[in-house]
Amino acid sequence: MPALAIAEALRHTHPDWRVVLVGATRGVEATILPTRDYPFHLLSAEPIYRREWWKNVRWPVLAMRLLREVGALLDRERPALAVGTGGYVSGPVLWRAARRGIPTAVLELNAHPGLATRWLARSAREIWLGIPETRPHLTPGPRTAVLETGAPVAPPDPARREHALARFGLTPERPVLLVTGGSQGARAINSAVAAWLERPGSRELQILWATGRGTYAEFQRYHRPPSVQVFDFLDPMADAYSVADLAISRAGMMTISELCAWGVPSILVPLPTAAADHQTPNARALGAAGAAVWLPQLELSADRLGDVVGGLLREPPRLAAMAQAARSRGHPDAAARIAARIGVLSG
Repeated sequence: MPALAIAEALRHTHPDWRVVLVGATRGVEATILPTRDYPFHLLSAEPIYRREWWKNVRWPVLAMRLLREVGALLDRERPALAVGTGGYVSGPVLWRAARRGIPTAVLELNAHPGLATRWLARSAREIWLGIPETRPHLTPGPRTAVLETGAPVAPPDPARREHALARFGLTPERPVLLVTGGSQGARAINSAVAAWLERPGSRELQILWATGRGTYAEFQRYHRPPSVQVFDFLDPMADAYSVADLAISRAGMMTISELCAWGVPSILVPLPTAAADHQTPNARALGAAGAAVWLPQLELSADRLGDVVGGLLREPPRLAAMAQAARSRGHPDAAARIAARIGVLSG
């Protein structure tokens, strides 16, 4: 999605450019890219397995095939610039591009940079950061510029709030809690919310709860509109952000970036099995900035969740300060800023 946001920004600033998107045949992009009107290529990339390490035995063969595919792609497209936004193919494409003398740039959104970013940092012309906490973990090259651009998200539109209140049938006088675990959902969060909903304290709220499609059937019985509304997936999420007074969420940087852009205080529950536990530093950084409460999954329970939510809602000044801290870290113009940098690097 960051790549698509950048592509949209480039379409506005440089409508005569050819923007080509590259993804993996087994990634989510294989589903999304065919629905968009950009030229694209899907390559046979796979992740490096950290826990199931024996699956990496195929990597020498896969790497050779992937590098041949990348070489053919660069021959065909002859790009003026290659930009990596994460995903399985970013590392091989940018590495091969840099070796050919093609300028490269890397977008890194997580507080602790991923393996590909650390690998490519010395050869990239620029590294674009989602948050400033990433910088100490990088070793850029002598000619590599490191810039904090923020994450490219759709800019918030405050005018959306009235429409969203009507869409969900919400009362402006009662606080709204948004619960989301991403498109696939988060069973641990969903289970804790379900147990908490059995208790009286939750009835003071209006709750928009996106369970994720994988667990919707298990939790849809809690749907009691307008107080509790259960969805498999919220689209557009901007409607929910526009009315939320507080959010419970995983700690992926795209979600965090959207929450910050909208100025929504949050309770962040990092996914402990995420690659290299990268969500925990994200949550820790937002907690230290005063924009969120970091709640490790090991501490997640109905009682703990109720205490944290209730405590925040009983302290409007603290909630307002968190909203301001989140907003101060938001970069609603990030896609435009990145498009401008691409214009400079490609010139």
